[in-house]
Amino acid sequence: MADYVDLLVTNDDFTFDAAGEPMLVYDADCIAQDIKHLIRESGLMVEIIGQRDNIKVRSNLQKLTLLIEDDVRLVPGTVVITKIDIETFYITATTYKYGNINVEVSN
Repeated sequence: MADYVDLLVTNDDFTFDAAGEPMLVYDADCIAQDIKHLIRESGLMVEIIGQRDNIKVRSNLQKLTLLIEDDVRLVPGTVVITKIDIETFYITATTYKYGNINVEVSN
């Protein structure tokens, strides 16, 4: 039995199977989806992408890292945010129970 269950969201909408039933996401994938939504709701990624001042970008990346690390399902100190290009970031973290999770965020 899964510890964490949520509705699967793809492109800002619920994802449905062939029968029209909502699809579910479990455990590590659920945590990754929650982190993606946390990032979006914080508004920090929009500020990071739109910011030209490197000091402010680093400050916001640190704020975002700390915000993600507040999730009690994650091992503190394991969140790493890597800039792939101007609008794409890759986030990795380690969960206590499910190992590593990976999240790609783009604007």
